[in-house]
Amino acid sequence: MLVKGRAFSPEGIARILLIQLGDIGDVVLTTPTMRALRENCPHSEIFVFVREHTRELVEDCPWVDGVISVNKGNRNLREEIAYQRDFLAELRRKRFQLTIDLRAGTRGAIVSYLSGAKVRIGRYSDDGTLWRNRFFTHLIRPENELEQYSSLHSLNILAPLELDVKDTSPALKVTPEKEKSALEILRREKVPRDKPILALHPFSRWRYKEWLIRNYIRLINHIGSRYPVSIVVTGAREERERVAEIVSRSSVDAYNLAGKTSLGELPAVLKKCSLLIGIDSAAVHIAAAVGTPTITIFGPSSPVSWAPRGKKHRIIQKDLPCVPCRQKGCNNSEVSRCLNELEPEEVIPLVENRLNEIVTPF
Repeated sequence: MLVKGRAFSPEGIARILLIQLGDIGDVVLTTPTMRALRENCPHSEIFVFVREHTRELVEDCPWVDGVISVNKGNRNLREEIAYQRDFLAELRRKRFQLTIDLRAGTRGAIVSYLSGAKVRIGRYSDDGTLWRNRFFTHLIRPENELEQYSSLHSLNILAPLELDVKDTSPALKVTPEKEKSALEILRREKVPRDKPILALHPFSRWRYKEWLIRNYIRLINHIGSRYPVSIVVTGAREERERVAEIVSRSSVDAYNLAGKTSLGELPAVLKKCSLLIGIDSAAVHIAAAVGTPTITIFGPSSPVSWAPRGKKHRIIQKDLPCVPCRQKGCNNSEVSRCLNELEPEEVIPLVENRLNEIVTPF
């Protein structure tokens, strides 16, 4: 697993930079790595470097001391040069002694190298032998990650430190301020709070992971006519019109929260819910990280890698011999037969089983 460098103790390292330039779900799944570093390096200052749009997820993390973020922005050449210059100057001022890049991309490798840290741990990249891999003093090449839960992938990169890892479950802290914001959002959107709240998260940045809209409508109608629950549908701002179609075509009350929460507020809203039903997306990881039970509808991606762990979480996936293919739809066509052929009647029994534990049917 360790293909470059030797194992060492992090004792005495004053300042650590953890680099996670993945998307929202990747950041949530990295929280066990943040926890492990804090528990094993109690006297170190730990900073996390993320993309700007994921920053809110980490700002309240109890295991880190600071967050550094980067955004692409809409800058001309002169502005971009100034931005990168200022960013690099701030990075160097931190005087990091250890950097840990969790992904195999190039930007994290460059940031790690330019930070000036003497010890730089990274993930080995098969196509990085020309220059990228040379930026690191330690390289990790994990084995059999397809058979691991994704939260372990980041922990794999900590191998040179030989840490004692006690908990591998993702967790997000919801502050009292965010709880207050969540209650205000529910009040403003007139979501009844005198009964359990059921959340649906139907969309993803990857269309091949999505279940058909008409199936959500049938699912909402079935649930709403049989169970005393408040149904909310969450999503990003750009998904609001698609959520509106689901809500408007449903014959029972449902509430459109798409675009009504910031990323930092979404964990607090989902914590107020008794159950989240969603596809393989960041919302499922967020819900699980705040303790909300989940039902995840999987298509071509693998539950072994991406399904939340624990008795509170359930999955459903079409029983086809090609599932999971781990491709972007059938033959990478962006269309997933395993999702398009999954009928609500196959999902409803699992949903009812969970709802019967939460609330008495009509």
